[in-house]
Amino acid sequence: MQNTRAERVAQMMQRELGTMIQTELKDPRIGFASITRVEVSRDLSVAKVFVSVLGSAQNAHETMEGLTHAVGFLRGEVGRRLKLRHAPELDFRLDESIEKSMVIQRLMHDLHGPDEHE
Repeated sequence: MQNTRAERVAQMMQRELGTMIQTELKDPRIGFASITRVEVSRDLSVAKVFVSVLGSAQNAHETMEGLTHAVGFLRGEVGRRLKLRHAPELDFRLDESIEKSMVIQRLMHDLHGPDEHE
């Protein structure tokens, strides 16, 4: 399967943003966050960055505020590190898929009962 340029840029952005969030951002609002997915528009003008946050809803809210505050720095660094002429606008979104899958898994477990797993 041939990757398009947007897909390759998305993969590289995911790696770079994850590293920057973990090692370079010193904002105390940003908790344990990981980049789960990046979707870049075909013309590379906008990147939707999906973030998973470990902790409570309050932690997630504070982390998203911190990331929104740091968006200028992150966009500039992504552009420099990936050698892009125009860095995409970063649109951070909370990825709740992990929490939703855990709820579904818990419901499935409760539905089947503990004796079916023995």
